Amino acid sequence: MTKNLTEGNPLRLILAFSLPVLLGNLLQQFYNMADTSIVGLYLGSNALAGVGASSSVQFLVLGFCEGLTTGLTIPVAQRFGANDIDSMKKNIFNGMVLLSSVSVVVTTLCVVFCSQILHLLNTPADIFENAYTYLVTTFSGIPLMILYNYMSGILRAVGDSRTPLVSLVFSTIFNLFLDLVCVMVLGLGVLGAALATVVSQGLCGMFCFIYIHRKVEVLTLHRRNCVLSSRMILNLLALGLPMGLQFSITAIGSMILQTANNSLGSTYISSFTAVTKLKQLFFAPFRALGIAVSTFASQNMGAHKVDRIKKGLLQGTVIGVVFGFCLGFLFWYFGEYFIMLFIHREETDVIMYAKQYLVTLGMFYWVIGILNIWRPSVQSIGYSGKAMFAGFFELAARSLVTFIFVPVYGYSAICFADPTAWIFSVSFIVPVMVRALKKMSSQGC
Repeated sequence: MTKNLTEGNPLRLILAFSLPVLLGNLLQQFYNMADTSIVGLYLGSNALAGVGASSSVQFLVLGFCEGLTTGLTIPVAQRFGANDIDSMKKNIFNGMVLLSSVSVVVTTLCVVFCSQILHLLNTPADIFENAYTYLVTTFSGIPLMILYNYMSGILRAVGDSRTPLVSLVFSTIFNLFLDLVCVMVLGLGVLGAALATVVSQGLCGMFCFIYIHRKVEVLTLHRRNCVLSSRMILNLLALGLPMGLQFSITAIGSMILQTANNSLGSTYISSFTAVTKLKQLFFAPFRALGIAVSTFASQNMGAHKVDRIKKGLLQGTVIGVVFGFCLGFLFWYFGEYFIMLFIHREETDVIMYAKQYLVTLGMFYWVIGILNIWRPSVQSIGYSGKAMFAGFFELAARSLVTFIFVPVYGYSAICFADPTAWIFSVSFIVPVMVRALKKMSSQGC
């Protein structure tokens, strides 16, 4: 069901749109949490460390693909808001062609160089085999991940945030069932956990593809829409590449940080892994709000309604900041209970270090309430390059902490690396968005 976001109460529209997205993001994180929980509780902390030792490089590659697909859906939302359906469909077709080529190249490179990547991350020898198995299997599923992200992205671009949620509900249930069968019944170890996630996400992508083809006429492509256009592909690259690179640049900083953390030993790796999974889970509300506000901004930009963009951005930010403070409170008082979703209570050292990391992040989650709403909004109005520079600020911050403070303060410095990166990025992206909105207002957009 499509939804025009250019008319009606902005707050009501954003909340209604973001709720299915939030539930979908939580279900996506449940994929990863199911893997991590089953691996940690049934295979032990060594296997958990193997799964987590490459989390930053997964973010690097999968984040690039996600950012690229998100960028390619921006013209879809803008053209839909402008009621230019023919141009919208041509953009969808050219995006599909572009993503097909990217998926082949990225998958091939990642699978071939998987071993070298893990060596660059200083992956300890006792967990290397598990790390390699999990990472190479995950990389093999990149085309399926791209399929889901693009299909769900174009549905959200036209205001349908419910259908991606429905597909995720079924695939999450299947993922959990497959996890248990592969790990506990078939004894496939970390390979089984990775296979369960890849297969489930592939089914999710196919569901969205078939639904669009059969049910959503406004997105259904006809022969007249399937026209390859070099101009459109270049425009899509101009939007998608900076967003993909922004994710990747951010991930490079995380890789640098994880390399330093890996050198501290498997206890710290297990702590880092558990908190990383929790961090991804609790990012879901901010991501949902960010997707809702940025989709709202894209459609209203196409309709030339700048005042609505400003109002929606402000209301979304207030919600994000308040929620960030609430999460910080939960982490402070109940952090260890969250951590024990992944770690046996007997592993007291792992739990202690994980709680230290989680509580530190919680003190700064209100910053994420700003960053994860303003940055995608900057991207959605066509300033993808500026958002990419925000990634450079995050990279600089994590590098600063890793190379200057980690050698002196060790794991305590690692706990402050992410908050430092968030603050650096917000200090850049907020003025960029303010100037962009002023420029749009002065031009009468």
